[in-house]
Amino acid sequence: MKLQCLLIDDEPPALKVLSRYISEIGGMEVVGQCRNAIEAIGILRNYRVDVIFLDIKMPRIVGTEFLKSLSHPPKVIFVTAYREYAVDGFELDAVDYLVKPVSFERFVKAVTKLNRLIGRETPHTMDTSESPVDAFVYLKVDKDMKKIFIDHILYIESWKDYVKIFLTDGKNILVKQSITAMENLFSDQKFLRVHRSYIVSLEHISGYNGSAVQLGKTEIPIGRLYKHVVMERLQGG
Repeated sequence: MKLQCLLIDDEPPALKVLSRYISEIGGMEVVGQCRNAIEAIGILRNYRVDVIFLDIKMPRIVGTEFLKSLSHPPKVIFVTAYREYAVDGFELDAVDYLVKPVSFERFVKAVTKLNRLIGRETPHTMDTSESPVDAFVYLKVDKDMKKIFIDHILYIESWKDYVKIFLTDGKNILVKQSITAMENLFSDQKFLRVHRSYIVSLEHISGYNGSAVQLGKTEIPIGRLYKHVVMERLQGG
């Protein structure tokens, strides 16, 4: 189920940026955009809202006072041009406090924190405006969000609480994420789960047999529970 997002900001360009960022992150959608907190009351009354992206300095009522007025508020991420309100924001149990102009990478970190707090998998981001060969995701590597081009991924291997992503240039990166989350992340791409511990790129498979697929000189085992689906997919069934 997608996270329902409400955007409240008196600046149309800020609303446009937030809406675009959300559209690039899987598992989220905007249910309303408001120019002030008063307009937001109707949205909250009539729609399920999981998170509010809330400006602070707005006409009629400031964001912090609006949040205090809600008896059962959803999660809130403040987005403002004023750093001095950060303490007030965190005292109201805000998930994060973003200072404008907000970069996409910083926005992703805030949403990752939100997902962690509510027990969801880390969101994925994908540039759908590019051609398929240029499509990419941002994944958290150490403390940074690293840009990885989809076409550069050979296969993914589970490493306990991490996955190791093997790339076409011979390098690999370690990401703190489950392999099931990776399977969901790439469900719309040309990837295939062939084993409990492996996901492979269909584009880079050079051959296969009844027990393994080959990616150049690398052989990846086919799990017993996955064999029927794998064979059906590879044989074009």
